[in-house]
Amino acid sequence: MNTRTSRTVVAAALVLGIAAGPAAPALAAAGTPAATGHAAQKEPAREAPDAGALRAAIQGLPKDDATAALVRISGTGGGWRGSSGVHDLASGQPADPDGRFRAGSVTKVFTAAVVLQLAGEGRIGLDRPARHYLPDLIPGAYGKVTVRQLLNHTSGIPSVGSGGDTLEEWYAHRFDLHDAAETVREATAHRPDFAPGTQQHYANIGYTVAGLLIERVTGDTYASQVSRRILEPLRLKDTYFPGTDPTIRGPHNHGYQLFGTAGELRDVTVWGATDAWAAGDLISTTADLERFTRALFSGQVVRGPLLQEMFTLPGASVREYGTGKPAAFSAGLSVMRLGGREVWGKTGGRWGYNTAVAATRDLSRTLVYSVNATDAKGEDMNPTAMNIVVAAFGAPSAG
Repeated sequence: MNTRTSRTVVAAALVLGIAAGPAAPALAAAGTPAATGHAAQKEPAREAPDAGALRAAIQGLPKDDATAALVRISGTGGGWRGSSGVHDLASGQPADPDGRFRAGSVTKVFTAAVVLQLAGEGRIGLDRPARHYLPDLIPGAYGKVTVRQLLNHTSGIPSVGSGGDTLEEWYAHRFDLHDAAETVREATAHRPDFAPGTQQHYANIGYTVAGLLIERVTGDTYASQVSRRILEPLRLKDTYFPGTDPTIRGPHNHGYQLFGTAGELRDVTVWGATDAWAAGDLISTTADLERFTRALFSGQVVRGPLLQEMFTLPGASVREYGTGKPAAFSAGLSVMRLGGREVWGKTGGRWGYNTAVAATRDLSRTLVYSVNATDAKGEDMNPTAMNIVVAAFGAPSAG
């Protein structure tokens, strides 16, 4: 498969996860996804990262689709780190390779991990209805939705808008504050999209409920629980939850968004994320997300059999809502085959920022990137991000 064909296939197969607004699959499977995530297929040789291909993937920034890119790869074949582009367009200074960024829906991996930890402690039952823990918030119409279904996007709870129907409306409301409980009440006031467990619809709402469930069970805030259970033990010192603060604290590269048919480029670095909360408000760095990914996959975050929940897709009969495609999401992650190997991960998008974490189960190759995309919530995958994925793992493969 030539490079141009490979990129076309990846563009069709990979769509960035959205932390707010219209939701779309992250690392969605090309063809039929693996049912369980067990390493049944023989992995290819553990070769070193292709430094030339990776450099080519991020060269020439800033350009139309992105102003900066940060990439970090590790694994048994060796590592690679690279950055390109600018800190901001006004100064033209080089991008800070250690800068913080909005991780978007990568937040969901942290949320799922905490819920699974609580399940391991016997404080949450994955097959218990969410209403058991939140009887005042989840109405009877959603009484059969289980905690597991919240995490793997099979709850049937519909998405609700929180910022507007157009980009200009979202921009005008970028500093609005959103209450998670009110979001859930609004969503559950509508009829279910489908009976729980019968289809899969990637959206934020299940993780908003999961965040509230964490708070109810622990009597603590969501941010405090993730910090105590994950950020502090792993020493993720540059990762934090912004709360109501619309800025990014500390060193960071600016994010930009194209507006209108004339392609006006606006700085959208300062933008509130309370609409996303437990589904997408995390701020982090490539180094921290790499450390988290390696710890998660090696069983240091979620221990024992519960870790397999993150590498198990719903049954083969569960199809993607509205398309009929095979379900591609587990609890917090999703899967596809790239370059002959099974790759699990999660992408995220906030205005001005696209992020991804991805790895093979055996950690022979991990990838973390942050791309300052100029259309981070577009329907198609950002070209620079697409090139990074192909360079890191190879083209999608069948089976």
